[in-house]
Amino acid sequence: MRIAVLASGSGTNLQAIIDKLHKNPDVDIEIAVVISDNKKAYALERARKAGIPAVFVDMKKFPSREAFDDEIDRILESYGVELVVLAGYMKILQPKFVRKWRNKILNIHPALLPSFPGMHAVRQALDYGVKVTGVTIHFVDEGVDTGPIIAQEPVRVRDDDTEETLLERIHQVEHRLYPEVIKLYAEGKIEVEGRKVRIKS
Repeated sequence: MRIAVLASGSGTNLQAIIDKLHKNPDVDIEIAVVISDNKKAYALERARKAGIPAVFVDMKKFPSREAFDDEIDRILESYGVELVVLAGYMKILQPKFVRKWRNKILNIHPALLPSFPGMHAVRQALDYGVKVTGVTIHFVDEGVDTGPIIAQEPVRVRDDDTEETLLERIHQVEHRLYPEVIKLYAEGKIEVEGRKVRIKS
């Protein structure tokens, strides 16, 4: 399966996907292209080091968000992409794009959705005083972090946690769980019925 990874930042989840899935002889998954809206994103450099095409798309060159997404869609089609993986991608995909790629866009979120959607989820969890937060992997729909949930894993919040220490433990879970879910998708083991996602054994 040919996948694309969309990333805006350092790309640590991208690196986990490269290390565990890309051209792994035990799985039929290839990262066909990495796309970023940020020219300085280290994710692009990670892709280049792995021999993966790395494409920067400058939103300033497009008259609208829809036109920007149309260009991303054109790139995905040109690389024969079958699954879109968001890994720290900081732009909200527009409804037209989401409808076309329905149930073919994965996103990862550093909280147990529906709690703490949107930006700064780790800070939100700490400010609220929860004892448990975690990681959610979900399909993308037209809302913000509202799509059908595929997998979740809890991370306990310690009394002395800072945003940095808690995020570090959340990242450890993300880097293991995201490749596992992508592999399940590639193997055809994920079924979506409305809001419910089932994993076939």
